[in-house]
Amino acid sequence: MTATNGAGEPAASPHDRTTNPEVDLTITLTEAPGGPEYVFRLVADGQEPGPESTLPDAAAALAAVRQHGEAIFFPVPGPPKLCTQQYGGPQVAVVTGTYRGRGVEARFSRTDGCEISRWKSMAPLLGGTARSTGAV
Repeated sequence: MTATNGAGEPAASPHDRTTNPEVDLTITLTEAPGGPEYVFRLVADGQEPGPESTLPDAAAALAAVRQHGEAIFFPVPGPPKLCTQQYGGPQVAVVTGTYRGRGVEARFSRTDGCEISRWKSMAPLLGGTARSTGAV
C-alpha cells in the first residue's frame, strides 16, 4: 500500500524533501574587480542549515534569508526609491538557486545607499569578508 496525501497523490517521502530543500542558494562573492571569487552555499530544510552549507555563519545566514528573503529576492514593483549617493565598496555578490520552490537570481553591490541597505540586510548570507574565512 502506498501512502497518499489528501489529494490522493503519492505522499512525499523524507528522501524527496532532501532533494528539493526549502533553501538551496549558492553565493559567489567578489571583493574587488578582477579579484578572486569565493563561493559559499546555504542549504536548509527546516530550522537548521544542512551539512552542505559552507557559509562562515550558516545559522545567521538562514535567519537573514527567512527574515528578508521574500522581499529581497522577489521585490514587489513600486515607485522608484530615492537612494543616497554614497559608495560602500567594490564588493559584489551574486546569489542563485531556490528559495521556497522559487528560482533566485539576485545581485548585491554597495554602490549607493539602497544597495548598501540590501547588503546589510543579507550580510550573513553574503559570506562576510571571504579573506577572513578562508573560503574558496
